[in-house]
Amino acid sequence: MPLNKIPKKDRESFTEHLLASTRILALCGAGLSASSGLPTFRGAGGMWRNHEATSLATPEAFQADPALVWQFYSYRRHMALNANPNPAHYALAELARKRSEFVTLTQNVDGLSPRASHPKSQLHMLHGSLFDVRCTEFYCDYSEQDNFTDPIVPALAIPKGSSQPMPSTTDKTGEEASKSLAAAMQGDKAAEKASKEGKELDIADAAVPIPSISPDDLPQCPKCKKGLLRPGVVWFGEALPIRTLSAVDEFVEKGDIDLMLVIGTTAMVWPAASYVHEARSRGARVAVINMDKHDGKRNLEKRDWFFHGDAGTILPDILFPVIGNIPA
Repeated sequence: MPLNKIPKKDRESFTEHLLASTRILALCGAGLSASSGLPTFRGAGGMWRNHEATSLATPEAFQADPALVWQFYSYRRHMALNANPNPAHYALAELARKRSEFVTLTQNVDGLSPRASHPKSQLHMLHGSLFDVRCTEFYCDYSEQDNFTDPIVPALAIPKGSSQPMPSTTDKTGEEASKSLAAAMQGDKAAEKASKEGKELDIADAAVPIPSISPDDLPQCPKCKKGLLRPGVVWFGEALPIRTLSAVDEFVEKGDIDLMLVIGTTAMVWPAASYVHEARSRGARVAVINMDKHDGKRNLEKRDWFFHGDAGTILPDILFPVIGNIPA
């Protein structure tokens, strides 16, 4: 097991505490999946085409343009399915098997933790999953988990080949067709290269045209036959899932907590960040794993640990005394 550049004193004190810990809580953010190569679309600079990614993650955006929102989430589903869990995901999954009272709270929606075979009962996805869907019809309760079909419907397939103007199925003014023609002309070079190499087009690039999709061709509810399906993620302005919060609260309130792992997140967004404070109030020592020294060292206390670096490298290393070697 290659060693990271961790001060000997920190490694020894953490290892001693880890081996003595039974009740462990982990809070994970985008940094957990960093070495899997996924774009995070976080913050004000997170753009998809010409849209702030956060502006597409609202119920209002879906109501106004469900096709655009589904194209964004279909792209994210596709990217996630073409990525692989990294050693950090596998390390946490193995720790869950070794410690029955270890629970992971993830803010990620990429599905990589489940794909690393993390025990379901010990994994709580606070913001939902790209691979869950539910009906938008008010009186319909249809939902589905772990739908890994890609594309989820044929109309949402990632385009291949040369850029072509896309006729609009809804706009009769010619405006959308003109925009599509301009985008096709701008995207011709990239599309021609992608076509020759047999690659999919990068529809995150606004210069690459995307088709206009009728609502009838979007994912439909198989139960009520009336509503559109939507991604099963928590959008801005929506509450976190009550069942998930209740399960986490039950674990936290059950007794003292020995160790809190904060992985790849600033732990500044509530209510997820409240779990760090709650764990401390129940006796936990906190270990932060983060690529960013500034973000990672926020609110550190004297008895905490800070491990600077990629979680995919750090976690398998510091957890090795309990989990042993994991698949490369």
